[in-house]
Amino acid sequence: MSKSPIIIALDYSKEHQVWELLNKFDHEKLFVKVGMELYYSCGNSLLEKLKDKGHHIFLDLKLHDIPNTVAKAMQSLACLDVDLVNVHAAGGRLMMERAMEGLDKGTSAGKERPSCIAVTQLTSTSEEVMQQQLKINGKIEDVVVHYANIAKDSGLDGVVSSPLEVPLVKEACGSSFLAVTPGIRLVGDSANDQKRITTPAEARTLGSDFIVVGRSITASPNPNEALNTIKREWSESV
Repeated sequence: MSKSPIIIALDYSKEHQVWELLNKFDHEKLFVKVGMELYYSCGNSLLEKLKDKGHHIFLDLKLHDIPNTVAKAMQSLACLDVDLVNVHAAGGRLMMERAMEGLDKGTSAGKERPSCIAVTQLTSTSEEVMQQQLKINGKIEDVVVHYANIAKDSGLDGVVSSPLEVPLVKEACGSSFLAVTPGIRLVGDSANDQKRITTPAEARTLGSDFIVVGRSITASPNPNEALNTIKREWSESV
């Protein structure tokens, strides 16, 4: 199957919560995000079950460590048959280059290497926090583009950013450089801990390739209806 542009964030800590949600989609093959909370709780067995059901997986562990450690970790992750993994761009060029080396080394012959993207700035990070607490000077969009350029030069497939920065990323790195964008909310939904957010339609208009949607689907009384609304907004925004 082709990958859905809508990635559902499985922001849970228990496996039964995952299946309670996914069973509401009438056996539809989905693109899902497994983050640290869920992966550390359930491990590789959950990934195997998700793949057995035909789902695509974004394993969102945001690796950030010394280059050798990240290379070895990526070599292990490449064996898990996931579709998308990520690192923090703040780890620098060498770390990202070694991440790609690890993925290439760990991918079995005949298998497709997982795509690898770099987190630029979290969508929960405001420019004020970035400047005052992280001591990163400049405008947030300039920092995002700078990190995106380093990620591309390091051989990565794309970045994670807010949809608001996607036009600048695409201008700097090219249209084929992936933009995976969290911070997606339907009109009327609470922003919660996100700062730089858009609707699905706005994200596509801005050039996002994939959107990551969590609570707008998972906290909805009718998750299937919410997903269909997002699909409709996405398709109608072309």
